[in-house]
Amino acid sequence: MSDATTPSSDNPGFDDMARDIAEVPAVEVIVTVAVNLMSAAAVKLGLTEEGEQHKDLDEARKLVQALAGLLDASATEISTFHASPLRDGLKSLQLAFREASLVPDEPGQGPGEKYTGPVYG
Repeated sequence: MSDATTPSSDNPGFDDMARDIAEVPAVEVIVTVAVNLMSAAAVKLGLTEEGEQHKDLDEARKLVQALAGLLDASATEISTFHASPLRDGLKSLQLAFREASLVPDEPGQGPGEKYTGPVYG
């Protein structure tokens, strides 16, 4: 009996996908996930061409919080070369969140600030 969550020979693409993932360095996976979180947060903050159409600050808060947690947890695993631009992007998103909020969070209480400390403009 086959479990739907267990990879098997019934799914021929799975082996290829696993082999491809095995060849990618962990730093690249972490950076890719961080960039995807940043992009999604920017959309939810209304920072794209469509702007207000996709703006959702509740969703943006979750994404910025997840990004900050990922960067905090991976700080010793990725080099400064990779971490610096990601931290800069995170700070920009945190400032954009504060600016977009009708009632801004107190310094230190904004999304991700439990990991980064207070963010000031």
